[in-house]
Amino acid sequence: MSRGEATRAELVRVARELFAERGYAAVGTEEIVRAARVTRGALYHHFTDKRDLFRAVHEQLEAGLVESIAARIGSIEDPLELIATGLRLFLDDCTEPAFMRIALTDAPGVLGWEQWREIDARYGMGLVVAALQNAMDAGALRRQPVRPLAHLVLGALGEAAFMIANSADPEQARREVEPPLMGLLDGMRA
Repeated sequence: MSRGEATRAELVRVARELFAERGYAAVGTEEIVRAARVTRGALYHHFTDKRDLFRAVHEQLEAGLVESIAARIGSIEDPLELIATGLRLFLDDCTEPAFMRIALTDAPGVLGWEQWREIDARYGMGLVVAALQNAMDAGALRRQPVRPLAHLVLGALGEAAFMIANSADPEQARREVEPPLMGLLDGMRA
């Protein structure tokens, strides 16, 4: 890793910790550069502004979530169990404080709805399309256009995530959203 890559990675690491702990609005760039032990010039060399740094943090979080879920479901052969387990793992991850604060509380407002949705779709869409197509090819789900279905599934996951993040009791909300989400999956069976 080059020195520039190391500096960028450290800025993202530090910003992620601070944004997760206190939220985007409560963290200043001076605090970020001080904690990362770099200059303001280094911050602005790698990122246009604090919002651009936040976008990098959010994208790293989304990429990590998808990679983690994919790794944890990779050995499941039954296509419906693969989807159900992936949905449950996503719901579990939604109760993580850092994910709730960065991805579900701050990101839609900081990045704007369109950019937040674009990032969400970029990272989650491929995994959802692949899982649905696999289940259709195996005859476990009714054959239908996969991309529109994937958008609807991502929409349901997004709403479930918002319910969890905005609840006074995220663990309880997570338990409450799972049965209806699994009911949607059951309704798609072949």
